[in-house]
Amino acid sequence: MVSTVSEHAAQVLVASNRGPVSYTLLEDGTLAAKRGGGGLVSGLSAIGRAGEETASLWVCAALGDGDREAVRRGEGTAGVRMLDIDAGVHADAYNGIANSVLWFVHHMLYQTPLEPVFDTEFRRQWAAYETYNRAFADALASEAAPGAAVLVQDYHLCLVPGMLRELRPDLRIGHFTHTPWAPVDYFRLLPDDIARQLLRGLLGADRVAFLTRRWADAFAACAVEVLGAEALEGTAVGVHGLGADAEFLRERAHQEDVNEWMVRLRERVGAGRRTIVRVDRTELSKNIVRGLLAYRRLLADRPEWRGQVVHIAFAYPSRQDLEVYRDYTAAVRRLADEINAEYGTDDWQPVLMELDDDFGRSLAAYRMADVALVNPIRDGMNLVAKEVPVVSDAGCALVLSREAGAYEELGGDAIVVNPYDIGATADALHAALVMEPGERAERTKRLSAAATALPPAAWFLAQLSALTTGA
Repeated sequence: MVSTVSEHAAQVLVASNRGPVSYTLLEDGTLAAKRGGGGLVSGLSAIGRAGEETASLWVCAALGDGDREAVRRGEGTAGVRMLDIDAGVHADAYNGIANSVLWFVHHMLYQTPLEPVFDTEFRRQWAAYETYNRAFADALASEAAPGAAVLVQDYHLCLVPGMLRELRPDLRIGHFTHTPWAPVDYFRLLPDDIARQLLRGLLGADRVAFLTRRWADAFAACAVEVLGAEALEGTAVGVHGLGADAEFLRERAHQEDVNEWMVRLRERVGAGRRTIVRVDRTELSKNIVRGLLAYRRLLADRPEWRGQVVHIAFAYPSRQDLEVYRDYTAAVRRLADEINAEYGTDDWQPVLMELDDDFGRSLAAYRMADVALVNPIRDGMNLVAKEVPVVSDAGCALVLSREAGAYEELGGDAIVVNPYDIGATADALHAALVMEPGERAERTKRLSAAATALPPAAWFLAQLSALTTGA
């Protein structure tokens, strides 16, 4: 048990790798704070509106020099506690384990003839992951009021619930996983002791939750297979499908910068041409390369579309400190250039690709999309699939991978594809392009309704309610 609890102990706590605010150290030595967005930020705001007497706290890692300087100066934001964890420990835990092992397992990304290799270096990095999780558990234990509710977020912090349970058995502890969960056979690529440790860490929670029933069932199957038939006793398993924030998106999508981007994009596309839009990070699981191959196949097999359609592909670099991600980003760029060289003309560029992130430009592309291509190999949810129908101006046909978590809610009104099948994806793009406007509009209306069924604040509060009531 922790002997010392903060005099300002919180009743509701959130823990995540990335927090709701980040700091930049300016040249004059001052710190500039930038507020983040997303479901958790909205959720904590909803708690405040529901009752000012509810003290809430967000525990997160200091991720950069500005964050660490804010911690050292004691200049943090009210309601947020940043942990100044050793940068080397964070790098090993975050890149070495979370993003290079756990992410790869749950998205089934390994080239198994060559990887993974769980050697001495892996064990060194795993020790850092334990240290990282322990820092969060200790902080939560010291900050939580008696009987407080603690919502731990994602695969970076799988060990926290079990560690925190040992320190503070009085707390109500929940864990939410934003990624898929691997099926049993793939999960068992992990060393046996690590698999057990991960599961026991999560099962320290009163409640674990996932974005879809498929991922929840996979977790339960792993727990029973690895730990035995009674593994889930004492832990509830829930599902909360995160939805799009319709009010925010629709308001933001009609601001002046978005309107300006629409003018520029329409000029680049050319009058009368159709658009196929994708917006992704260059994350290995997003399957951007096969999406481009399918578009090239469409142009090869159906020459009537040459000069008549443009693929707007915004592929924002992700995790460029890892070599495999740098190589993948380069492959995406290279294939786009090849398609443009092969099929482009003086007045038609088949692929409009941008690698720098601009949310306003992305929203402009959403609004003008005739077809949205969302074809991940595997995805916990995929909010792009939900966002495009919400802001589409004239209705948008959705080509959706059956391996996206969003398939569970949107599959009935999407054109569903096997993400590995280039020919079938090309055929789906053609079917989407020739869909009658009336059918496209009706499908978009139903997609939008399903996509916004559980917006971020409601999604967060539903987890909190289920945790505190035991529902």
